[in-house]
Amino acid sequence: MTGIEAFLEVLAAAGVKHIFGNPGTTELPLNDALVNDRRFHYIFGLHEIPVMAMADGYAQASGSIGVANVHICCGLGNAMGMLYNAHCSGSPVLLTAGQQDRRLRFEEPVLAGDMVSVVRPWTKWAAEVQRVEDVPAAVRRAIQTALTPPTGPVFLALPVDVQMEKVSGLDLSPPSLPNRCVRPPLDALHRAAAVLTQAKNPAILAGSRVTECAAVPELTAVAERLGAPVFSEQATAHGRVPFPTEHPLYHESLPLWSPEVRHVLADFDVLLVAGMNLLRSYIYHEPSRPIPERMRIVQMDNDPWQLAKNYPIEVGLLGDLKAGLAELDQLLASVQAGAQTAAAQARLGRYAATRREKQESLKRKIDAERDQRPMTPLTLMGALAKVLSANAAVIEEAVTTTNGTLERLGALKDPAGYFGHRGWALGWGLGCALGVKLAWPERPVLALLGDGAALYGIQGLWTAAHHRIPVAFVICNNAQYQILKHCGEVMPLPNMAARQYLAMDLVQPEIDFVALSRSLDVEAWRITEPEELSERVRQALIGDKPQLFDVAIAR
Repeated sequence: MTGIEAFLEVLAAAGVKHIFGNPGTTELPLNDALVNDRRFHYIFGLHEIPVMAMADGYAQASGSIGVANVHICCGLGNAMGMLYNAHCSGSPVLLTAGQQDRRLRFEEPVLAGDMVSVVRPWTKWAAEVQRVEDVPAAVRRAIQTALTPPTGPVFLALPVDVQMEKVSGLDLSPPSLPNRCVRPPLDALHRAAAVLTQAKNPAILAGSRVTECAAVPELTAVAERLGAPVFSEQATAHGRVPFPTEHPLYHESLPLWSPEVRHVLADFDVLLVAGMNLLRSYIYHEPSRPIPERMRIVQMDNDPWQLAKNYPIEVGLLGDLKAGLAELDQLLASVQAGAQTAAAQARLGRYAATRREKQESLKRKIDAERDQRPMTPLTLMGALAKVLSANAAVIEEAVTTTNGTLERLGALKDPAGYFGHRGWALGWGLGCALGVKLAWPERPVLALLGDGAALYGIQGLWTAAHHRIPVAFVICNNAQYQILKHCGEVMPLPNMAARQYLAMDLVQPEIDFVALSRSLDVEAWRITEPEELSERVRQALIGDKPQLFDVAIAR
């Protein structure tokens, strides 16, 4: 068989069914081999941004390897922003690209370059395969590396002559993954249980890796045992929801800026940090350290790099979050005294009352803004919250509009169904939604996209139409880069504080998203009324084709 046929054999043995790609000359052997290979569905993208984002979304939703194939150096360059996103989210993506024929390399041919050095900072492992005999081992190693915690993207460059060279006698064994459910050391778990049991007012900071380890039920049990409120990561780093949003102990996301974080955490004495980067700040603020200095910290993660990376900790727990939290809950139950249990239950009752008050206040605010036109962000989100089913998946790349509203309302019934930005290379959300839908064909998928962010990956609409992938896209259209205006005022910058902005308004002309969407054969409507938005999105979520809704919101 040829090198590219060996590549496909190992992918098939690993259970891969989708390959996301945009081909070029150095990738033609792959596309040629796929013509008659019915084991794979080649998802055709017009640009590498949606291609890589689709593989990212597929990997996150399925928990398996996402495979993307892009053109040599120039195509890889287009994909780099999305590779950065996958790096930040730890998505197990195998990114591949063709390389020039080895017989031409010394002459510095067209398109050739050192792609391995380019991708190395944002991959767990990267290599260029120099012998056809090494192709199966390289693919196995790449998949094993990507899926072994801490998970993350990997890269293979495949010279075109290696892809076409014939060889026999290859070992085409599938990848072999170790059992990842290894609990933290027992002694450390006992010390963590002692610290948490002694806490007068504990809190939990939880991140995406809780969800990715399927550890939400175990974290919920620990939170209830301690009577501890749960905060997710700040909106600028908030990827997956780590806790049931309707639970009375869910206290939403941490604030964005250092002073507010310190204020929110001021009354707590012990933090349990689970599966979260502590912390990924966005803009420098004084005080420079958001976590109060006196705080005692117990940190559990399957990524050793995150333990005590930025803050000293009292107990570090390295291991699988599902196994570790389950055993921690058992230990807490065995050492908690009666008075401590009663105190935890009293805390739970107080937090439940506070959560109910906050939700009722938010609902009143949504009702108060209902008649404003253009719609306010809260009105838009309230209209969408009404129609989300329990199994709906939500992909969000519109942070200044969404503002955690679905979580604050408790509208996200399945924590695993939420996907938020973690890297902030724009254009990710549209492609990610397509990848999620391909991983979860039975679940309705809603993509909430800022108008500016959507334009970076808008070519993905063609892929949605071409492959008839039924995703409901909502463009939160305020005709501006609102997050930049907000950040400029926060810094502060003098002209932006005075509301004088350069190159931040998408006007003169405004983007006609309806016409743009229809030109790519995706049905689209301009929506101005919340009732119409609710009904159209409800129908789209149960439909069998992609649809886009351009919603003008307050500017």
